[in-house]
Amino acid sequence: GAEVVFSVDCSKLKDYFLPEQREFDCIYFNFPHCGRKAGVVKNRELLARFFHSSAEVLTEEGEVHVALCNGQGGTPADRPRREWHNSWQIVAVAAGAGFILSNVHPFKAETIRGYKCTGYRSQDKSFCIEGALNHIFTRSTPLPCFKPMICKIELEGRKVSFRVPQVLVDKINRGFLELNSNHPVRTVKEKLTADLSQAFPLKTIDCCLSLLRQGHLNGVCHSNVFWIVLSPEETLSTEEMSSGLANAVLFSQADFCRDTDKNGWVNVQEGCHISKQYYLRPSLLPYAQAIIQRGAFLPGTLHVLSGPVFRKCLITPYSMPVFHEVVFVCAVNRGTENRCIQMLVNSIKTSICSLHQTVSGFKLNVSLQEATNFETTQLNDFAAFESQLSKIQYFICMEVDTSGSCEKGSCVGIIRTELVSSELVVVFASLNLDLLAMLICGISDWRMLWTSDTRFLRQFPGGELRLFKSFSLYPPSYVHDVSFWVPDGDQFDEVAFH
Repeated sequence: GAEVVFSVDCSKLKDYFLPEQREFDCIYFNFPHCGRKAGVVKNRELLARFFHSSAEVLTEEGEVHVALCNGQGGTPADRPRREWHNSWQIVAVAAGAGFILSNVHPFKAETIRGYKCTGYRSQDKSFCIEGALNHIFTRSTPLPCFKPMICKIELEGRKVSFRVPQVLVDKINRGFLELNSNHPVRTVKEKLTADLSQAFPLKTIDCCLSLLRQGHLNGVCHSNVFWIVLSPEETLSTEEMSSGLANAVLFSQADFCRDTDKNGWVNVQEGCHISKQYYLRPSLLPYAQAIIQRGAFLPGTLHVLSGPVFRKCLITPYSMPVFHEVVFVCAVNRGTENRCIQMLVNSIKTSICSLHQTVSGFKLNVSLQEATNFETTQLNDFAAFESQLSKIQYFICMEVDTSGSCEKGSCVGIIRTELVSSELVVVFASLNLDLLAMLICGISDWRMLWTSDTRFLRQFPGGELRLFKSFSLYPPSYVHDVSFWVPDGDQFDEVAFH
């Protein structure tokens, strides 16, 4: 029942099939070779043309299978592995056509009915396939190029428009913690909340917490926060106005003055001073303190606040400029705060260990360390405020033994107390949900949590936590120096460059 086509040029596949026939789910190329004594360079070129040709006739979810003799591919799966320059560099040439290596397994000719490995030096001779590997490629997501995004919000009772900074345009309002979300960050938060409700009466603060804060930051390095600048009024397209963002930000600091047009939108002019400065919230702790000060607080009840926070920091796989924070706040009688802290830590530890046991068999240790014995270099930029470090009493640390694939001894949370009256002490516990999800699921780079690739969330159906399996097994690895110049007077933003 199959159609067989002969004399097909692998580098021009679309020329041999009508448009309605070009949606292939699978393309197999077993042991490609230019023939006779063709060297590695010619065979790389053959593969490069084949992958570009395959991209034109493959479905979005399709696969390309390429079987190579042992050592030809140049991946760590080869035993032994050839030097890079002496291999066919299959991962690199496939990447040139937008493919990533998603799987690799031994090639077994005996499982393919009627198949014979012949063609040694273009003759009807068999060739050695011992140790041969089948490489399975899928499409990589295209490099995103986000258009400038403008949105309108109401600020201090007035309508203003903002331009979202390029560095955050794909990380605003992603809805990871929404009710319909299956994201592992939400799963971790829901498990923590459910387990803590067994030890405390629980109240979720569901009021709208603004992404923007105002006022002066004491003891804070101003370069650690994303500053807000009201931009001049801009003409918005229908598409831009319907983008639906609830908040928008700019990360430069400047002085402006404002007036209002006939539609109520604020026009901004340079050269005048704004008395209030706005910045993107770096933590939810100030909101918890404000709730306490307003008296809208039930002693003995654990109050829960959660949402994304933003901090400018040097980016590493475990140090992130945007993450989801959850804050637990409880007011207790003075003298009983240590008991409350112990109950909090025990519940958090039990919850994390329970989540981790369902995911993997790796050993896990969650510990509470006093601030006096803790090196702040282990913080992963968790505490951005220098002024807050002196108030932190305990650090919640998590260590996962995964043979070096995850960072060990990571600080995932902080605990501090505050005396609010002669009788009441408030206990604050703040946790980095993104870092928790990474350590529990074995995710080695925080940016994977923010990917739009559907293959990420498909690994967590129904919000179930599992050990993350990279859908790019052996990304091409290069070591190059990068040299660039910045014009005199221009400020260099390392986070934006990264």
